[in-house]
Amino acid sequence: MPQTKGKMNDNVNMITEDDKKTGRADDANKLDIKNLPDLLTVREVADLLRVSPLTIKRWGKRGKLPAIRINSRGDRRYKKEAVLWLLGVNPNGAEEE
Repeated sequence: MPQTKGKMNDNVNMITEDDKKTGRADDANKLDIKNLPDLLTVREVADLLRVSPLTIKRWGKRGKLPAIRINSRGDRRYKKEAVLWLLGVNPNGAEEE
């Protein structure tokens, strides 16, 4: 039996750009920072910040990005100003230094 330890078949581990594309970057591009709604969903914030929705929920629990709970299910919404602050952008559109 030939030893293959440390060798990998190049064809098996090739990942194309299509494999990497999840479509979430496209969703983030659709969100215009200048025309954001006052309250954003978990998915909208995650797409805008390019992080996982679970990360957004964790940030809410830790107080980094406080959530507003709505309806009987307790769905989360996030204030536009808080999200823009995380991005380093003032609500009036000027970036902070």
